Amino acid sequence: MIANPGIERLCAAAEEAAGLVGVDCPPEKMSALLAAFPNVATDSTIVFNAVNKGGRIRDVSFDFTVPLADGNPYERAVEHGLAEETDHPVRGMFADLLTALPVDCYGVDYGVNGGFNKSYAVFPMGRLQELGRLAVVPAMSTALAKWMDVLVGYGLDGKVSTVAIDHANRTWNVYFNGLSPEHFERATVQAMLRDFGLPEPSGQLLDFAGTSSALYPTFGWDDAEIERVSFSTRTTDPGALPAHVEPKLGVLAAKAPYTYEGDRKLVFAGALTSGGEYYKLATYYQMATAAHDRVRRGS
Repeated sequence: MIANPGIERLCAAAEEAAGLVGVDCPPEKMSALLAAFPNVATDSTIVFNAVNKGGRIRDVSFDFTVPLADGNPYERAVEHGLAEETDHPVRGMFADLLTALPVDCYGVDYGVNGGFNKSYAVFPMGRLQELGRLAVVPAMSTALAKWMDVLVGYGLDGKVSTVAIDHANRTWNVYFNGLSPEHFERATVQAMLRDFGLPEPSGQLLDFAGTSSALYPTFGWDDAEIERVSFSTRTTDPGALPAHVEPKLGVLAAKAPYTYEGDRKLVFAGALTSGGEYYKLATYYQMATAAHDRVRRGS
């Protein structure tokens, strides 16, 4: 790896964040990433994140923004051997989004062990998108049309801030931002999750959802089903998710490295799937000059 103070600090921070939750951070994985995206340390907003499923955190990853001028991050990942090429229709979605909608920047989710996870198309925060404009994107999954009426019925139209694509697993997310407390009233959340075909959430998850300001469903590409829904809340309080719920995430929330002034910026999320519930944490390490305010991805 080329000697660069910013890159060295980033690698050290990634190792520190991973170590807080007992996860290794192989240097060769970071080297591979930074060879493909060499400007990450200077030009990107960077977010470390972890998912605790079944009491175990298997990896720590981080999101980072990518300027449009740097090109499609998935194509770059393929070129550098970080992701596998595919002829599945999901392959064309990114290019179609860029043509049809006002994409502000790209983003990448990269695991310090697992490697390239997802790519994002981020819309300007002052121009949240309508579901109808997404639905007519040529490469769009049929899942959106299938669930359109339900999503609109719960007041989510005109609230789309980001679309994320997991090419390997053939799933994708729509992030709904700028939501009101009414979107997260207990009865509304329960009804919405039933309509999504998901099981009844616990009281603990319902309480957490009541503190949220954003949500994001994860759709299967081929079966068009909603696989999970995540609720997220932005905070500077490491105790926003009680320590008894996810103590390992609490350690990361309280001690993760960061480079900006003021309190550490955090996003907690709770997810419901057909198989159960789990929690996630994103902690901002670096804020770019024009930081992009989007919620954490579904994992």
